[in-house]
Amino acid sequence: MSPYLVLGLTLGYFLLMFLVSYKAGREADNAGFFIGNRSNNWMVVAIAMIGSGISGVTFVSVPGMVSGSSMAYLQMALGFIVGQALIAFVLVPLFYRIKLFSIYEYLRDRFGMTSYKTGAWLFFVSKMLGASVRIFLVVLTMQLLVFDPLGLPFLLNVLMTIAFVWIYTFFGGVKSIVSVDVLKTICLVASVVLSIVFIAKGLGLDFGGVVTTIRESRMSRIFFFDDINDGRYFWKQFLAGAFTMVATTGLDQDMMQRNLSCKSDTEARRNMIVSSIFQFFVIALFLMLGVLLYTYAERMGIQLPESSDQVFPFLATGDFFPEIVGILFIIGLVAAAFPAAGSALTALTTSFTIDILGAKEKEEKRLEKTRKWVHVGMALLMGVCIIAFEILNNTSVINAVYVLSSYTYGPLLGLFTFGIFSKRRVRDRLIPVVVILSPILCYILDSNSVEWFGGYHFSYEILIINALFTMLGLLICSHKAERA
Repeated sequence: MSPYLVLGLTLGYFLLMFLVSYKAGREADNAGFFIGNRSNNWMVVAIAMIGSGISGVTFVSVPGMVSGSSMAYLQMALGFIVGQALIAFVLVPLFYRIKLFSIYEYLRDRFGMTSYKTGAWLFFVSKMLGASVRIFLVVLTMQLLVFDPLGLPFLLNVLMTIAFVWIYTFFGGVKSIVSVDVLKTICLVASVVLSIVFIAKGLGLDFGGVVTTIRESRMSRIFFFDDINDGRYFWKQFLAGAFTMVATTGLDQDMMQRNLSCKSDTEARRNMIVSSIFQFFVIALFLMLGVLLYTYAERMGIQLPESSDQVFPFLATGDFFPEIVGILFIIGLVAAAFPAAGSALTALTTSFTIDILGAKEKEEKRLEKTRKWVHVGMALLMGVCIIAFEILNNTSVINAVYVLSSYTYGPLLGLFTFGIFSKRRVRDRLIPVVVILSPILCYILDSNSVEWFGGYHFSYEILIINALFTMLGLLICSHKAERA
């Protein structure tokens, strides 16, 4: 594809995103930035949430997953629905009842200030690294398609990307993000559906032919019950999906800011149940697209890249399909990447301002000034992280960041679960020790699982083990609550 076309599409989408953001958030105050004034219609938030869980990495990677894992990811997606239900009926009523700006304020009320700061820092480290890696991988794609062909440096790529993200979230925070996520959902669903249509046309298939091709493909298997050591084993995927959703959505300021922007906890529950069901079908569409891409490459004798993450970009932006497929890919990638980065930036700004700086009690003007400076600082720090990843230029560093991010959600899950379902009082000053030891124990367990457990490999379920270690540590450091 022409780099000028890719750049034009990117700038065009950003302009549209900017206009939507400006209109939605131009009069937002601090409450509008942090929680959208709790005035959003639940159906609007539900539409926004369908696309909110899809980042640029997801858009690029999920279609390629079918080559090694078939459609096993749908097992995890079923767990996502259960996880959303748990959030909707356990966490959402709690958060609405105590009227939080930041969900980590709950830890202060339940355990104490040390726990509160610990939870906030866990989120901050995890979100900053995870969001930076996701943007970095998208920036690399843009470097390959636009900046390298035009002879432009990587630094300019990073500065432009971060500037775009900062500008569109500057005006309204959550109020802007919800509106932009609605646009994102529409673009993502349209791009994947139309990509399937054009690829099916390239294969000479009608609707029935598409269904038959996918059903008969070796990559269409969904359920795996036969080998517990297999990472695709159903109960591993399903339970991990449920608990991962609770941890990375219910205990993530980024995702919960959207849900807490609804008018009431009842509307927030409706939003979560409806959006989780639709998300399942969107994930299924991405996997179906992957099957068709591999089928097309096999029939046409196309040599695909070794990395499955590169299959969709390689075929979509090459000369294999009509140019419209490449255009749809770019629109989908940009639609997935910028809003995901923007929501992460807003959540980091909220958590750092409210939780770490403790600025919530400031008068409105001072709070606004603090929030705006933090917003700039978070954007700059995100840019520094992206440049650091480029300098290191090591895939293992990226993998390590993903592992670190997943490990930090385990203690959060343990803290909230123990706090909600137990009345025991915990020695607040010991909680950082528990939070540090739990991931270390999980790492030791994971590193030796094959030897200790007869060839068993831990997969996503390590998150659950991490939470259980945290809860055990909290139990050891606790005592019965005194009766009033």
